[in-house]
Amino acid sequence: MTRRRFLGTAATLGAGAVAVPAVASPTVHPPGWSGTARVEKIATTCEMCFWRCGVLASVEGGKVVRVEGNPDHPQNQGRLCARGNAGTGLLHDPDRLKTPLLRVGERGEGRFKPVSWDEALDFLAGRLVKLRDEHGPESVAFFPHGNGARFFATLMRAYGTPNSAEPSFAQCRGPREVGYSLTFGQGLGSPEPVDLEEARLVVLIGSHLGENVFTSQITAFATGLARGAKLIAVDPRFSLAASKADWWLPIRPGTDIALLLAWMNVLIAEDLCDKEYLKTYASGFDRLANHVREFTPEWAEAITEIPAAKIRETARAMGKAKPAVAVHPGRHVTWYGDDTQRARAMAILTALLGSWGRKGGIFLPTPIPRGSFDLPDFPEPKRGRADGAGKRFPLAIEELGVTNGLIDATLSGDPYPIKAWIVYGQNMLESIPQPARTVEAIGKLDLMVVVDVLPVEQIKYADLVLPEATYLERYDPPTIVESAKRPFIAVRSPACEPLYESKPGWWIAKELAKRLKLEAFFPWDTPEQHLEKILKPTGFGARELLNRGAVAFPGKPYLEDRAPVDRTFDTASGKIELYSEALAKIGADPLPRYTPPVEPPKGFFRLIYGRAPVHSFARSQNNEALDALMSENEVWLATSVARDWGVTEGQRIVLENVEGVKSSPVRVKVTEGIRSDCAYLVHGFGQQSRALRRAFGRGASDNSLMSRVSVDPLTGGTGMRVNFVRAARA
Repeated sequence: MTRRRFLGTAATLGAGAVAVPAVASPTVHPPGWSGTARVEKIATTCEMCFWRCGVLASVEGGKVVRVEGNPDHPQNQGRLCARGNAGTGLLHDPDRLKTPLLRVGERGEGRFKPVSWDEALDFLAGRLVKLRDEHGPESVAFFPHGNGARFFATLMRAYGTPNSAEPSFAQCRGPREVGYSLTFGQGLGSPEPVDLEEARLVVLIGSHLGENVFTSQITAFATGLARGAKLIAVDPRFSLAASKADWWLPIRPGTDIALLLAWMNVLIAEDLCDKEYLKTYASGFDRLANHVREFTPEWAEAITEIPAAKIRETARAMGKAKPAVAVHPGRHVTWYGDDTQRARAMAILTALLGSWGRKGGIFLPTPIPRGSFDLPDFPEPKRGRADGAGKRFPLAIEELGVTNGLIDATLSGDPYPIKAWIVYGQNMLESIPQPARTVEAIGKLDLMVVVDVLPVEQIKYADLVLPEATYLERYDPPTIVESAKRPFIAVRSPACEPLYESKPGWWIAKELAKRLKLEAFFPWDTPEQHLEKILKPTGFGARELLNRGAVAFPGKPYLEDRAPVDRTFDTASGKIELYSEALAKIGADPLPRYTPPVEPPKGFFRLIYGRAPVHSFARSQNNEALDALMSENEVWLATSVARDWGVTEGQRIVLENVEGVKSSPVRVKVTEGIRSDCAYLVHGFGQQSRALRRAFGRGASDNSLMSRVSVDPLTGGTGMRVNFVRAARA
């Protein structure tokens, strides 16, 4: 289907929709001209990172020539980061996957032959039927990432496997969602509902806003600081955010819980908590007070290496600014294996300050109605999940799964053999630590399928490669964001026809469903029919949403916006649970407790890592425009460490971890802005796919050096800051 036909049909279907007064009048983007060429602007949603900003794609002669921010989008309001502006670089990347590929050589050789879509889908459907008949549908595991994966998720559930897991849980924010849910009865979602623009004090614990650029969040952060908000930055590294801070606390890595407990100690001992808020909404205060009595700032100083006086000073600053204290919950939080308990400690600190549901703290989600399809019942798997979610990892969220748990099961065959992987939109060799184990697990598979846009490293291990259209060429399910002050629905719609032989994910999933006789789970013929059904309860039609790119609704972000009867919490007690009976019942600490991290062997340094403002994970290094801005990463070393290692600024070295794994050569950045027990890399570089001609071999991969993980026993999250490196000869 062409985009023009899509829009035309949508216009017909949406003709009777009623506009909601809470939003601006419908925006129509009339035809424009650039010189003598007509240029049309198509509203859609960016996918250069996961923040999903609204963009306008300028289309000239059927070709996307420019991407800019959509001023009508409630999230980014016309602003767009470097990655978003570089979106056409992905669309026109000469290294894109162009046609379905079937393996002809040995797995790992990367030898393929191009095949037609009919051949590819017939091959895959045949193999899936055979696997289902011989080993059961549970033997197939699905590794999704991003909004576009939802069509495949439906397909895999219809096929009958419960084994779906995405790295956004066990390698990113899973422990955070669980820790806050245990405390407040709900997680945080994405984007994080942190009221940065209204805060009087912002607390960042390992979050380097500014380097970790999400347009709306960084805008709110800058607005808050401009209005006079104070800033506490807890980070072993002098990050960009730390450079703006009133207090930079260069904490000893792995000791954050000790600092949080000491802050609680001061707030309670000096009567700085929001007592009325706690009396109204919280339970377990007396148990918490008894628990933290021994965790004085002096106790924490010996652990964190932050002076006790500084701990008291910052705690008092929080008490003074309450409730408008934004304790940022972080995003990538899988650090040391005690991450759920650290998230609990951050949630409890937020509660003590009365900041949950209050202006300047954490605001509340506002539900949006949505339509759904009347689907057949999904088959009930005969065997439970293989990743340990709900059992080995009792608090893992089963809808998101535990990626490393599925890799474990593939390696061991326990609880049953996993025979096939379908990987959508992610590079598992960069998104999941212990890549050697991942490769070993792939070697045990009967079938590996990759759906992607670019030839990332794992492609060479695949039996079948399916080239997906980029976000500028496809429709994805609408994004429904309730964790915003003004909740909204946004859509990703095609700005141009898919290039080469690539196909949109919805088409691939639907065609595969036909071959598996599962088409009843896709009871729509066109994307606009799908969109119209989901939008129906909102009063909006597909045409309005397609014209604007997003529509917003009135929000109720604060407790005071809600009637007293609605100011409840979805916990067992209906209160904020400072003391967690749910944790006590499963034998876990009901209140957070500090446990020392594993220390580096002599001569090694802890490897820490983070983001850069112009790259997203390992997905954007092949982009020409972004490569021009940052073509490789550097390893940050403290001045004293560089001197001891005998290396200088700009020199290239190789990093070697405790297991003897070596990195690609990487340039040295010598700085006073990092603790002398750490080395720091920006994530996503050092890629080993030769088919990515621009990204190949640039810089060092932090993930390749992560031979060890410390697994969170509650969620299965892989703590990754337990790896240590030293300089080695190339």
